[in-house]
Amino acid sequence: MVARTDQATDPAVVAALAAVRLGTASFRRALSSLSDDDFDAASGLPGWSRRHLVAHVGYNARAVARLVTWAATGIEHPMYSSPQARQQEIELGATLRPQALRSLCEHAAIELDVRWRDLPADHWQYEVVTAQGRHVPVSETLWMRTREVWLHAVDLLTGLRVHDIPDPVKIRLLDDVVGLWSRRGEAVTWRLVESGDAARTWGASPVHGGVQVSGDLSGLLAWATGRGTGGGLTWTGAQPQPAPRWL
Repeated sequence: MVARTDQATDPAVVAALAAVRLGTASFRRALSSLSDDDFDAASGLPGWSRRHLVAHVGYNARAVARLVTWAATGIEHPMYSSPQARQQEIELGATLRPQALRSLCEHAAIELDVRWRDLPADHWQYEVVTAQGRHVPVSETLWMRTREVWLHAVDLLTGLRVHDIPDPVKIRLLDDVVGLWSRRGEAVTWRLVESGDAARTWGASPVHGGVQVSGDLSGLLAWATGRGTGGGLTWTGAQPQPAPRWL
């Protein structure tokens, strides 16, 4: 039997498929390191146990797969029927036995990967609508899932750190975070500055009352996504404080 392969031909899509599969493998390894009893402990997300987090990651794969189905068929398949339905799904999923939660994550991830694999090359620019109401090409689902699996692998608290996320993913995550702050019109102007040779920056130039936060890429991302306190960063214009809300 001949193995089925990705139909995507766009080099950017092919690279994004490789990146999301690497992130999925990292989440899978983190999850496999948990004992069944470990599921009852708190995750790195306030108010969520590891049960909630694992249920969320599993159901997110199903929701993203619905968008890919939308692009494949041309028939609308929203991620969720409503924000309330999404939350109820997670709460119910958190009551499942650990083995059921493991199976949910594994099977949902496989189904999503198959839908990506089988999506015709000329369908990757088909427009779909995210749960936040953004109109995006379905190729954006690769990044949406990459973001989920890497950050939530850290949130499982198994030893994986923000430092372990690949630099290209960290850079794009900071693009997302600061972009959202800007679109929301945060009252304070934030500028993030990466130390070292790269010296990448995010945000506007400091103005009167603005705040500049400087440090290495991992420290900036941990703080900006609420996964670090800002320790080890250099602050100009303010004392260390929590980052503005992201998601």
